[in-house]
Amino acid sequence: MKGTIFDRKIRSASPCILFPALYVVAWMLIFPGCTQTARYVYNEGQVYGTVYHIVYEISGGKDIKPEIEKEFEKLTLLFSTFNPESQISRVNNNQPVELDSLFVNCFNRSMEISELSGGAFDITVAPLVNAWGFGFKNRQKITPSLIDSILQLVGYQKVKLDKGQIVKENTGIMLDMSAIAKGYTCDIIGKFLAGKGCKNFMVEIGGEVVAKGVNAKGNPWSIGISKPDETAFYGSEDIQTVLKLSGRALATSGNYRNFYVENGKKFAHEIDPHTGYPAEQNLLSTTVLADDCMTADALATAFMVLGLEKSVELLKKIPGIEVYFIYSDDTGFNKVYMSDHFRDYLSE
Repeated sequence: MKGTIFDRKIRSASPCILFPALYVVAWMLIFPGCTQTARYVYNEGQVYGTVYHIVYEISGGKDIKPEIEKEFEKLTLLFSTFNPESQISRVNNNQPVELDSLFVNCFNRSMEISELSGGAFDITVAPLVNAWGFGFKNRQKITPSLIDSILQLVGYQKVKLDKGQIVKENTGIMLDMSAIAKGYTCDIIGKFLAGKGCKNFMVEIGGEVVAKGVNAKGNPWSIGISKPDETAFYGSEDIQTVLKLSGRALATSGNYRNFYVENGKKFAHEIDPHTGYPAEQNLLSTTVLADDCMTADALATAFMVLGLEKSVELLKKIPGIEVYFIYSDDTGFNKVYMSDHFRDYLSE
């Protein structure tokens, strides 16, 4: 997969963000004058501390948001590290818990992608994420000795599933599935909608997307990749390119939103599990297309840690994956790397 590199200069030196072009869809659905969208329903709300947008065609135009939110509640009780009663919190606190099959699926896929990426993706990175102030515990004062001590608790090889239980080499090891659970949740909600008879739907949670069928106009779902803007509250409306998405999943990762600046230095939330420090790579943003959003979500994070060159090499080992990377070259300008077949999804 040799891909394509575009050498045009991008106006901003900030990283790209994924922003679904939902403001267009929402407008069409809110105003009842357009009869062709009568059976499409638009829902939005919050889950996992971020915003979700869901559009689906359903018989009679029935709004099933209450049922969708019940599904979210069930999943939060599995994956939310901010809920002390969730299964992941009980694992982290070394409390007995009977793991749900969905939790087991997510854990197993996490281990597979950790192995595939050489540990660039690692759900045991939680203590490091917490220490740097991006997790579910208070930020600590970072010192080399602190990082060295925390690294003793990090490493996907230090946890395993045995007879339905998570076994940890050290009780201080903690899991954080935030870099895969949003994508997995998109997959699960998509299957839920399909079970309700919905053949056309789009599920988006914090930039992770699953799309099936067509939108209200009878076209593939339009998902926009906006131009970089660190100062925007949610996303820039200055669209760089638009994708046509149907029957596939998409995820994005980047250091454009979750970061802080201290003593003039930027610290971003993508932590390298090998060094214990925020990843300092030339990749600014990764957009990944896959058959399922769980895979796309985890790989988008792994690529951010690996950087451009190692990510391109890894792509050769993963069939069916397409990517759109924005990176900074040696002169400080932003460039785009696109895998060979990603162009097939671009809207003309």
